[in-house]
Amino acid sequence: MDTKLKCIFRGKYVEIPVRKMGFFGKIKGLMFKSQRENLLFDFSSDTRIKIHSFFVFFPFLAVWLDEKNKLIEWKIVRPFTVAVSPKKPYRKLVEVPLNKKNSKIIRFFVGKETFK
Repeated sequence: MDTKLKCIFRGKYVEIPVRKMGFFGKIKGLMFKSQRENLLFDFSSDTRIKIHSFFVFFPFLAVWLDEKNKLIEWKIVRPFTVAVSPKKPYRKLVEVPLNKKNSKIIRFFVGKETFK
């Protein structure tokens, strides 16, 4: 992982180890990945870009944040979902694969483990 991102949710903090994605990484995301690492998509201004999970063969937690890393919304995204987006504009998106390595992060946002 490249860095740790400190996220704020309900007045509490969690650190997420992430790999910050560049331009081409933002296009590909978790598609065709066998290595399940947490990805950070950092945009220069607020955006409403929708994501999809075509060719992502595992579920992941999408966490949308504002410029201060405060949670806007989160959703569990299943494989081959057409379009997912939060209700409000966001500045950052973190894709967290649902696996045991990320169980603390998943419980922080979701409140329970949603993986095997």
